[in-house]
Amino acid sequence: METVQSKAAQGRVADAPSGHWVHRVLPRRLWPYAQLARWDRPIGWQLLLWPCWWSAALAASAYPRPTDPLLSLLPSPWYLLLFFLGAFAMRGAGCTYNDLVDEDIDNQVERTRSRPLPAGKVTRRQAWMFVVVQALVGLAVLLQFNSFAILLGIGSLVIVAVYPFMKRYTNWPQLVLGLAFSWGALMGWAVEFGDLDGPAIMLYIGSILWVIGYDTIYAHQDKEDDAIVGVRSTARLFGDNTKVWLAGLYGGALVCFAIAFASAQAPVPALAGLIAAGANLARQIGVLDIDDPDQCLRLFRSNNQVGWLIFLGLIGGAVWVALKPLV
Repeated sequence: METVQSKAAQGRVADAPSGHWVHRVLPRRLWPYAQLARWDRPIGWQLLLWPCWWSAALAASAYPRPTDPLLSLLPSPWYLLLFFLGAFAMRGAGCTYNDLVDEDIDNQVERTRSRPLPAGKVTRRQAWMFVVVQALVGLAVLLQFNSFAILLGIGSLVIVAVYPFMKRYTNWPQLVLGLAFSWGALMGWAVEFGDLDGPAIMLYIGSILWVIGYDTIYAHQDKEDDAIVGVRSTARLFGDNTKVWLAGLYGGALVCFAIAFASAQAPVPALAGLIAAGANLARQIGVLDIDDPDQCLRLFRSNNQVGWLIFLGLIGGAVWVALKPLV
């Protein structure tokens, strides 16, 4: 299914992959809703999920003792599942809300004018109803946690609500996105301990820097159209100095993550994940061509690998603590 969607035809959104399961499995009448929620582009919920899983894994293995059994050092599978469902639902709700706010802008940008609202495949009323449905799923997930985590999760909605407007008023909308997309770095710790401590705060700050970095790469895809329609971004702000900024942002993120690990007394092998993630981030900077939109999208998506590396490092550290007395 190669047709790019327009007002005259139904098909895929321009920057979504061809032949996606959304178009193979779902009835055609549901395609626009799947596109609003970005089910055909999973990288968004993946990047939203990683700070949640990092935080859950860090909290589970924090302050370990040699006598702790392995299962007590690993994040709860139930919590990991809840974070997955919450990230999936709330990313979809956020994207749908963002499309409602940005419909006029999206209609002027080549990459986004095939989205369901500017292409006329759903009405604004239908989109708003879809936001509510997805938000209710997210609320159902949130209510499974302790009261502190519930209140903390609700607090993120303020940032989510203002984010779509920031590109009109500041060159740093990626910072606001970082505040929202990194909220899970606080949630995993809050679910485990019922409060917030230094490790969670440092993990949150590091994740914000990481988000600003990868979304700057993403924003370079649209910088020419953004300049025409007056949309601001760190991609336009950094310009030819993007690599220097990325080195500072990614480097700062890794330092914050290392401080978070040290503060939580995370097992030393967890640092192996950070080192591997650092190598991936360094590669992104080294090969980046800010004038190649296709490459920018590929490098942006490669941050899912960064998420896996850091998470698996934390899991490996927990396993090492449990097995060390046996060797």
